Amino acid sequence: MPRPRAAAALLMAALLATLASACADGSDPANGNGRSGPPAVSVVGSDLLGGAPVHVAQEHGLWSAEGIDVTVTTQPTGRDALNAVLGGQAQLGVVGDLPAVTAALGGRDLRIVADLSRFSDWRLLTRTDRAVTGFAALKGRKVGVPQGTNVEYALSRMLASAQLTAADVTVVNLAPNQVTSALARGDIDAGVTFPSFYEAARTALGERYAELPFTGYTARTLLVAGPKTSDEATAAVLRTVLRAQREIGADPARARQAVVAQSKGALQTAYVEAFQPRYTYGATLSPELLTQLEEEAAWAKAAQGLPGAADRAALQRYLHPEPLTSVDRAAVTVR
Repeated sequence: MPRPRAAAALLMAALLATLASACADGSDPANGNGRSGPPAVSVVGSDLLGGAPVHVAQEHGLWSAEGIDVTVTTQPTGRDALNAVLGGQAQLGVVGDLPAVTAALGGRDLRIVADLSRFSDWRLLTRTDRAVTGFAALKGRKVGVPQGTNVEYALSRMLASAQLTAADVTVVNLAPNQVTSALARGDIDAGVTFPSFYEAARTALGERYAELPFTGYTARTLLVAGPKTSDEATAAVLRTVLRAQREIGADPARARQAVVAQSKGALQTAYVEAFQPRYTYGATLSPELLTQLEEEAAWAKAAQGLPGAADRAALQRYLHPEPLTSVDRAAVTVR
């Protein structure tokens, strides 16, 4: 056999061997991703109650009905979840409203595809021996808060209700799970953290525990997508989320069990049973959402010196309604 033909024969044999190996391990070389079967979608969450439909879908195995293979992971805060999306570690993220706003002001490439839930039952945690009987009493005090999260914005609204700003207090940046221990040690006079830590603070402080309720800020849990996430994958996730929302409404007790199971020990049953009913679920894109994003952007620019345009038109460009419109046209009312 002439030498060129021998080389061609060897090359063909090697190609056939590669294809045979790919078929044997279940991959599909035609799709270029080393996989066969349903397309893979990665979702990263933070607040398990705010993003409960995602976790219910995971626990109840609802993704397969849409022909997608979804992996759900959880980060400590919405800021961390958003960073995972922006860094390409996840295609979709369940995040708070403030992290999304700060990313938009920073010119980051993200898409807000749905407002998944709303929550407004906040508490300022404090100690009886600090005599913080109203928000005005915070002036000159040390207040712990996880900065860069929507909890920080909740604190700003508490202060504003007493005509105060962050300049009137000493803000101590703490991780969400550090607020309780800082209060117990007396390092801070008050703190704001995620609701999942309220009971831990009550237990740690015992008779010294005190709180001030606050409903002047409605936190929104958003579903955001990275720039390379397809509308088809996003729509499939949204259809599953809507199915999970219906399950939450039809059998709340079973849904709460699913959230506890998905938390893998991070959430206690008593907390989930007490607080999940305080969330309002429903994937939407509304004028109310856009108004709130505009208000938070104005605050972020003033309080944190962030760049970027905070006007309504600039923020609306970060809304990506096409996937939700294709799933539930009536849920998209922002124009």
